[in-house]
Amino acid sequence: MEVKLKFGIDQLLFGMKQKDVEALYGKPSSQYVDEEDNIVYVYNQQKMRLTFYDEEEMRLGYIIAQHPNLTLFGETFIGKTWEEVKSLLATNKITKLETELVEGTENYFSEENWMFVNVDYGQVFKIELGAVFKEKDDDFDWKF
Repeated sequence: MEVKLKFGIDQLLFGMKQKDVEALYGKPSSQYVDEEDNIVYVYNQQKMRLTFYDEEEMRLGYIIAQHPNLTLFGETFIGKTWEEVKSLLATNKITKLETELVEGTENYFSEENWMFVNVDYGQVFKIELGAVFKEKDDDFDWKF
């Protein structure tokens, strides 16, 4: 499953509706409503949580994933050291990263790509991707 920065993961594209996602992956393993009234689909097999934004007509706007077969720029990265993944990002011209430490977990954020790389015990264990905004305004740049 390829991570496609600014677009989504694999066949998932930011902007899809629930029915579009269900056509690809079937019904979710579970689902819930978060504190902002967004609907979150949980897919156990794919190890992904998909958030459909309430204020954006329930479009797919955020993906949290930790499947070991995820690839970024053609390489698997879940379970690799942060230094290995940082090098992969740098090779692909992603060097501007904000760093945050939360309860021992290191979070590296690329605002340009709206991507978080989560690191615990020196290893990458999760990636979070969000839909990006258009350059000229505050509207999302939907890909679907």
